[in-house]
Amino acid sequence: MAAEPAMLGPPSSGPSMDCRFPFALTSIPFRIQTSRLWLALALVLPPGVTALALVSGESRAADIPSAEELRPPGLVLLEERQMMEGKQAIGIMEVKADPGEPGLWRVKVWDERPDQALVRHETVRCRTTDPMRVTNDGRNQLLRFLNPGGVITPANRRDHLVWWAVCFPEQAGRDPAQLGPTARRLGFSGQLVERELVVPGGNR
Repeated sequence: MAAEPAMLGPPSSGPSMDCRFPFALTSIPFRIQTSRLWLALALVLPPGVTALALVSGESRAADIPSAEELRPPGLVLLEERQMMEGKQAIGIMEVKADPGEPGLWRVKVWDERPDQALVRHETVRCRTTDPMRVTNDGRNQLLRFLNPGGVITPANRRDHLVWWAVCFPEQAGRDPAQLGPTARRLGFSGQLVERELVVPGGNR
């Protein structure tokens, strides 16, 4: 991601009725080889999600990498927390502008858990009029309309972490709850209504 910020620019404020959310469906398999067998398998979930299952518990050998050790090159880490079960983290990589619509970006989101890592192919819209994160839960497409500069809760924190990192990479990893003044300076009112639209099977 070190070279990606040069591609990222301020959001477009112009109106548009075109609402396209392209998803790259290419999976990113990771393989961990030992002298006896493959102890980790790349599990391809429904399109838009790739999962890396890791061996855990007593069966885990000393030479089996953790999800943290498998973080891909270029990953921009946005948040990391130590939980009882292990580390949880979220980051982004491979941010690319949509060639057909200003202010729309494609991104891969690294969702790291103690026993697996998910790579989600997502879309982020940066415009001041309709900022949005489009993700999925493995079954449905989730369109999350955001309010940059508004109230941050546990329910929307990750959405805003991803949104800020994609749209304004210089803010990557900062607490979105502290970015209200920055959002207003960039032209966001902080008064938009946040909501989620679920499209059943939309990521297939």
